[in-house]
Amino acid sequence: MMKIPETHLDLFTDDKKAIAFLATTMKDGTPQVTPVWFNTDGDAILVNSAQGRVKDRNMRARPSVALAIMDPYDSYRYVQIRGRVVETTTKGGRDHINVLAKKYTGVDKFSPNTPDEVRVIYRIIPNSINVTG
Repeated sequence: MMKIPETHLDLFTDDKKAIAFLATTMKDGTPQVTPVWFNTDGDAILVNSAQGRVKDRNMRARPSVALAIMDPYDSYRYVQIRGRVVETTTKGGRDHINVLAKKYTGVDKFSPNTPDEVRVIYRIIPNSINVTG
């Protein structure tokens, strides 16, 4: 994985609770952006969504994505990542969203929108990293 500069590593900690703005591409080539919870496995950025949502369909069909991760205390300080979804899996998806819910809200268990919701983990490998601030 390309390295995040040390000056911005705090944006990837559980303490900071930075939100990532995930950009995907629609079938017609237009961009689609969604704020998402995220964490990292050390090599990749991990995001989670429900199967069937727009970003799910977009990332499966067109795996090139971009993320802007903004410091919640300084909007002029952020990391911009362009990368590729290299893995999409439902295995561990429910556990992963629970980990993210704990990080971002303090609750132990995420409340799904529907009882039959299938959670998906997307593993994104950066190929370009830029920082500001």
